[in-house]
Order: sequence, then structure tokens, then C-alpha cells
Amino acid sequence: MKRKLEVSEFIFKLISYVLLTMFAIGCLYPFIYTISSAISGYEDVRDAKIVLFPKHIQFDAFKDEFNDNVFWNSYTNTLFITFYGTIWQMVISVFGAYALSKKRLLFRKGFNFFLVFTMWFSAGMVPQYLNYLATKRTFQKIHITDDKWLVVIAMGMAAMNIILLRNAFERVPTEIEEAAIVDGATEMQVLRRVYLPMSKSILATVALFFGISRWNGYFWSRQMISNTNEQPLQVYLRLRLEEYSDPELTTNWQLSHSYAPDSIIYALIVCSIIPILVIYPFIQKYFAKGVNMGGVKE
Repeated sequence: MKRKLEVSEFIFKLISYVLLTMFAIGCLYPFIYTISSAISGYEDVRDAKIVLFPKHIQFDAFKDEFNDNVFWNSYTNTLFITFYGTIWQMVISVFGAYALSKKRLLFRKGFNFFLVFTMWFSAGMVPQYLNYLATKRTFQKIHITDDKWLVVIAMGMAAMNIILLRNAFERVPTEIEEAAIVDGATEMQVLRRVYLPMSKSILATVALFFGISRWNGYFWSRQMISNTNEQPLQVYLRLRLEEYSDPELTTNWQLSHSYAPDSIIYALIVCSIIPILVIYPFIQKYFAKGVNMGGVKE
């Protein structure tokens, strides 16, 4: 019997490792292919000769992109939207989740229901666009002409992340809060010194969710930001993709470039994911614990 268990356990581990290795390769391959296509020669990319590793390596696509002031301007805009957007969303989510976690809150069940209701049903894209348009007009009346702030403020609420934070706050022992109140702590001090330190994992996880959503945000940024100098990196990437899809451009491209038009798009993609790759390893240790804290309700 023991022998059979050892054999079955070995087979299970073998199958698990094989499947996980295949999954890891499947996730890693697009990234390697993107880098290889960005640094390969013109004919190799044009004729789809790249399978995994680069051929006729050149870095002209990256050099030309780094010398483009519009690229750095859009990169700065994306950093602005991501940084301030994440802070704004975290402030709203933390205060909202803290209030909804309190059983003494008047009409608490009703507020929680309406919060969850927005996850089931939405007004639709057109009403949402009209709402953002009205917000933009309000900003103009108070002399806020920078449309980046419109993206930061208007996209400041996410029901799912508020629910994750609320569930995590509900797991904080009430005895600790009562002890803090007995010692004279105010509501803000309880939140800052009790709830936030005990919820670091879920806070880091939700901040990561917010940061990635703002960094990758494209549709509403393109719709709401009319000034080309304020457009983020994802909008810039889309505009360059449309530009390099022009047949007239690709006809004379090889005469003045050592790389294919697609290579500069791949170079842009690589540049756009570098900050996420740098930040993610530092937050990864909080990820599984944070989702578990916010996703499970006792």
C-alpha cells in the first residue's frame, strides 16, 4: 500500500511539474518573441523568420525611440496618471471600505448592496461617456485644463477592490479597535494605526491592481484627453501602430532604416512593461496573502 502511494505521488508531481513548465513557457514565450522582434533585422521581421531568438541583432529601433521627445512626454504622462491615479483610488477605496466594514454604519446593508449592484449592472458606455464629459466641463469652469487630472479623478472608484478591502478590514479583531478607543484614539487614528498596519498585504495587492489598470489604461484616456501633449504611453503606442500600418510608409521604409516598422512597435511594448516588471517582484510576496485576506469572509 505504501509503495502504491509513493508511485501515485511521484506520477502526480511529475504531471504537475510538466504542466507548470509548459504554462511558464507559454507565458514567457510572447515576452521573448517581442524582444527578439524588436532587435532583429528588417528582412527577418518582415518575412516572419523570428521564432524565438533574434537574428541580425540591431538596436536602432530602441535608439530612434529614445531620441523621440514625444515618446518621453507620453511616458511622463503615464507615470503621472499611474502615480496620482493609484493614490487617489487608494484613498477613496480605503475610506469607503473602512466605513462599510463598520456594523454601526447607518444603512450599511443598503450601501453594500448598491456597491455590489454596480458589478452586476452598469449604465453602459454612452452614459459613462456623458458623465465624464460633464466632469470635463466642470473642470474647465474651475480652470483645470489638464485632462490628465480628469482621468485621475474620474476613474477613482472600483467596486471590486473596495469589497476586497472591506472584507480584510472586517477580519481585524474588534478587541484591538476597542482597546485603541479606550486609550483615546480617534476614528482616523484607529484607521491609520490599527487597520492599515494590519492590512499591508491587501493594501499592496489592491495598489498593484490600481497601478496596472492605470498604466495600461487606453480607451478612456484616448476619449477624454484631447491634447496630444497630455496623452499617455498606451495612446501613443496605438497611434504609432496606426501610423506604421500605412502601406505607403512601409514601401520606402527599408531605404532609411535597418529595422522593420513592426520592430519599433515591439520596442515600444518592451519599454511600456519595464516599470511593471521592476515593481512586481517587490509586491509579489503580498499578492497571494492579500487576495486571500480580501476574498475570504469569515
